Amino acid sequence: MKFPEDLKYTKEHEWVRDNGDGTVTVGITDFAQGELGDIVFVELEPEGSEFDRDEVFGTIEAVKTVSELFSPVSGEITELNSALEDDPELVNSDPYGKGWMVKIKMNDPSEFDSLLSATDYEEMVG
Repeated sequence: MKFPEDLKYTKEHEWVRDNGDGTVTVGITDFAQGELGDIVFVELEPEGSEFDRDEVFGTIEAVKTVSELFSPVSGEITELNSALEDDPELVNSDPYGKGWMVKIKMNDPSEFDSLLSATDYEEMVG
């Protein structure tokens, strides 16, 4: 399992990349996709939807379970990964790249700073 150092993480097993323009890209971690198994469907709220931190912004369905996706920061969805509609298994094959979920314009950039570091996340998942 890998936990890239340039990302932040949540206790709900999401990764967050600061895009440097007031937005973040969000996906699920390698650990999370491994625990879920084969991803068969990803359902996300539409672009323009606004969320508070820790609100559900979608669901991810695997062969054996459905899990909710929680917004790591408050803000507005500015982009969805439309490739996941036809190819949800990108989450399994490339969780930190082509398997990203949404881009969010942050309301409060300090929320990003309070997320877990790669080291902290790795310690949490053991």
